[in-house]
Amino acid sequence: MARKITQSKSQKRLEEIKEKVNLIKVRLDQRTVITISSIDKLEKWKRLFPDAQLI
Repeated sequence: MARKITQSKSQKRLEEIKEKVNLIKVRLDQRTVITISSIDKLEKWKRLFPDAQLI
């Protein structure tokens, strides 16, 4: 049987992964804010929403 990962260990691993990924917040319109992981994806969103802004 496999051992169960404790909640504290899984939280630590999750935090390590989150630290490695640089997240970018983008405001698409007045009400909508999204989070993307790369500038390449920002270009895609700028094509769909020309008024998108970095936060």
